[in-house]
Amino acid sequence: MRVQAVRNLVAAPTPETVGAGIVLEHLSGLGDVVTQLAAEAGHLSEWGRELCTRLIGGHRLLTCGNGGSAAEAQHLSAEIVGRFEGDRPPFSAIALHADSSSVTAIGNDYGFDEVFARQVTAHARPGDIVLLLSTSGRSPNLLRAAEAAGAAGATAWALTGPGPNPLAERCDDWIGLDSRASNVQEGQLIAIHAICCAFDAYLGSPAVTAPVAAVRPGGVR
Repeated sequence: MRVQAVRNLVAAPTPETVGAGIVLEHLSGLGDVVTQLAAEAGHLSEWGRELCTRLIGGHRLLTCGNGGSAAEAQHLSAEIVGRFEGDRPPFSAIALHADSSSVTAIGNDYGFDEVFARQVTAHARPGDIVLLLSTSGRSPNLLRAAEAAGAAGATAWALTGPGPNPLAERCDDWIGLDSRASNVQEGQLIAIHAICCAFDAYLGSPAVTAPVAAVRPGGVR
């Protein structure tokens, strides 16, 4: 009996082993997301090429999301206006959720469902790209933003969780990740870095339709 009690004590889970197990489970989910993104490598590269073509032609990128997806959308805008890994000209990219005065004013006057759509209507022009990030693909304010992009003649792309979903159906193109929300958000960061890799690779390439020299200072129209 004493030997069995010792064995049970050794085998009993501790807070440390339980915590490590939870972390490993989370990391396993991220590994699955990376595998899904690897299958979308050509798709992500095409997004980077198309974004490069549009921005050097004087168009702009608008991004938005909610919560963690907002952080990833703003991350992409920062990479485009600033730089990714190497020095290059700045290009026009606006994170719509980052304008706190517009978000709160529109939310107060028109409701939270309109906080992005009204800004898309104000800023988007034909040829611009509106990138919408969502783990669920069901957020009403993003659905309205996709509709506003279509009405403005802009191209709407979505990075979402599992599909099909309403946001994917309202966009011109989308990439969905089949995982829980936290892993989807981590995958979104990997996806936007992949887009930036392709974007920088295509700058100055004959694969795009306009030369970098066509960019005005600051990438502003």
